[in-house]
Amino acid sequence: MLDRYVRKILQARVYDVARETPLDHAANLSRRIGNSVLLKREDLQPVFSFKLRGAYNRMIRLSTGGLPAGGVIASSAGNHAQGVALAAQRLGLSAVIVMPETTPQIKIQAVRVLGAAVELHGATYDEAFAHASERASADGLTFIHPYDDEDVIAGQGTIAMEILRQHSGDDIDAIFVPVGGGGLIAGIAAYVKHLYPRIKVIGVEPDDAACLYEALKAGHRVKLDQVGIFVDGVAVRQVGEEPFRVARECVDEVVLVSTDEVCAAIKDIFEDTRSIAEPAGALALAGLKRWVEREGVSGRTLVAIDSGANVNFDRLRHVAERAELGEKREALLAVTIPERPGSFREFCETLGHRSITEFNYRYADDTAAHVFVGLEMVPGANDRLQIVERLRAHGYDVLDLSDNETAKLHIRYMVGGHAGRLPHERLLRFEFPERPGALLRFLDHMGREWNITLFHYRNHGADYGRVLCGIQVPEEDDGRFSAFLTEIGYAFREEYDNPAYGLFLR
Repeated sequence: MLDRYVRKILQARVYDVARETPLDHAANLSRRIGNSVLLKREDLQPVFSFKLRGAYNRMIRLSTGGLPAGGVIASSAGNHAQGVALAAQRLGLSAVIVMPETTPQIKIQAVRVLGAAVELHGATYDEAFAHASERASADGLTFIHPYDDEDVIAGQGTIAMEILRQHSGDDIDAIFVPVGGGGLIAGIAAYVKHLYPRIKVIGVEPDDAACLYEALKAGHRVKLDQVGIFVDGVAVRQVGEEPFRVARECVDEVVLVSTDEVCAAIKDIFEDTRSIAEPAGALALAGLKRWVEREGVSGRTLVAIDSGANVNFDRLRHVAERAELGEKREALLAVTIPERPGSFREFCETLGHRSITEFNYRYADDTAAHVFVGLEMVPGANDRLQIVERLRAHGYDVLDLSDNETAKLHIRYMVGGHAGRLPHERLLRFEFPERPGALLRFLDHMGREWNITLFHYRNHGADYGRVLCGIQVPEEDDGRFSAFLTEIGYAFREEYDNPAYGLFLR
């Protein structure tokens, strides 16, 4: 199997449209973590992503039997769409790209500029994929799969060929690869393991979109119930069939990382290259850092694939807010202090000479106050645990919220006192499609049956918005409310038992 893929990679026709990207040394990060870190700069491709390699290689292969008269069709919310559109433009083919209705205008416009027709369908990638497949059969179009295709995998595998040409394989210890549907890691792993079996090929996935991780653990492909949306370039519910077959033989392991760790990696790439990676583009570097910390290694040569730079500018606000948490340079704490004059000064004296990055407080009662505080930390020094222990030793009740997603997304912006007793209140965190009418659809389906007691929404420049919502639902309405949640179809999580809610909002 590996021989066949190596042959296909060596014969891949990608350089009609793609360029050989540099393998840059990340000097600042290398010094900081004690290992030599190399970034494979696929963000420098003409469409700012590696995806055009596989798309073009698949489409040029169509010419062996005559280019399809009807043209090609693909489904994508971003990078694959641009790769197919550019390849079609170069080959003189008509192309239709089916994109979810939630796709930001910047991505839709980028595809149209390349000459492809855009058709918006459905709220999710899965719905767009199903529609594109139906149209391919009905209209005689050739479907270009984003990852589950041998020619696409071979096109992506040319990245490995370049890495081993640019740096001696004898000196490379591991290559870290972002994983969505698996086409990229399958191509890289097949080539690398054939030539240098000792080099580790390590996949990296978000901890809320771990389709390859779960498949390898189960021994077969699994379909996730839902996936996180921040790292949208790899938000795939099921790894491809052919990529999984290759991965089982060639991939050493899969590392999972958090949203905060991805944000920190985006900052690392900026500080070393002055370029801004999209979340999926920084995913591999986040996994590299997590692996180094876990293994405690130093003096190794490690490669991370910087896979793309198609990021909405508005998302950078969210990235900047979360990067310090991801680097463990900031901690978020809920601290109960006495409600009396001078208590805040005493609290600050207990902290010592330490920067407070955020402080949210409002009077609640005559005895105690709950404050939401951000503190500057010293990375890698177990500083967070030490400050929590110090505060507790001085008699403060402390809750560490640094890993509490609801606290970081919503409650830090809502601290303002309690509402009093609200019977039957349920707290849910929703993911709304970021498109006109999404909130109105939610309210229309709810009708006038239940009272909304709390609502917080903040735009992070993503395809989906995050909403925290309090709703009064009497016990006898539980069945109808569950039916409403199923009908509306938005991803959600119950947050009533979240301790941050109890301290600041309940």
